[in-house]
Amino acid sequence: MNTTTIEAPETTNHRVVSSEQWLAERKAFLAREKELTHLRDQIARERRALPWERVQKNYVFDTPEGKRTLADLFKGRSQLLVQHFMLGPDWEQGCQSCSFMADHTDGMNVHLAHRDITLMAVSRAPLAKIMQFRERMGWRFDWVSSHGSDFNLDFHVSFTPEELATGEVYYNYGKLPFPHDEAPGISAFYRNEAGEVFHTYSTFGRGVEVMMGAYNMMDLMPKGRDERDVPYKMDWVRHHDRYESQAETPAIGACCCDRQA
Repeated sequence: MNTTTIEAPETTNHRVVSSEQWLAERKAFLAREKELTHLRDQIARERRALPWERVQKNYVFDTPEGKRTLADLFKGRSQLLVQHFMLGPDWEQGCQSCSFMADHTDGMNVHLAHRDITLMAVSRAPLAKIMQFRERMGWRFDWVSSHGSDFNLDFHVSFTPEELATGEVYYNYGKLPFPHDEAPGISAFYRNEAGEVFHTYSTFGRGVEVMMGAYNMMDLMPKGRDERDVPYKMDWVRHHDRYESQAETPAIGACCCDRQA
């Protein structure tokens, strides 16, 4: 398998010390790691305390079981987590970076289901195109089409030609240039016993890294993420069935998640 190799400063002539000094510095750094853990817990509490907004529009999706509303997508659970997967109506295949995210989904799903969470992907492509790509990638998670609805536009992960023509779109809670008509994101919803649906949270840009567990593993390693110093850091990512062919271009995958906070 071909891999990208970068001679990183962190691995060139790195400090080598005695066991005693290694342990002393590791224990000092452990205190910093605990600070980060406590801060992450606090941010999670503050996130859960944010206000909700009621979903007023009746969004309808194409699913393998037929037409379904947003409330139906919960599948009897009270919480729904949506990956806004970049696959436009005229795209030949899904975004490489979104596919990298989705590669983590199947293993998590059984555990999320036991915590009252339904996780699925939503794209604007027609269902037939979604199912074709899903089969190619060997995924099992639920994936539905928002084609013909305003869902992607209302959640600011798809952009009209008119918006793109202005040179800026509304994404990640601000105006910025964007290279595609589709963008990545994650949105959370809650459904109460009365059947009302609320939008509780959405994250974009680097916020979608929460689905990229492989990055957490890379961050533990001496070479880290080992990415090139280019504007689109994820240019190394390929669809998991295409790593043997490095010729595949990463243009569709340039989702800006590495550039925006």
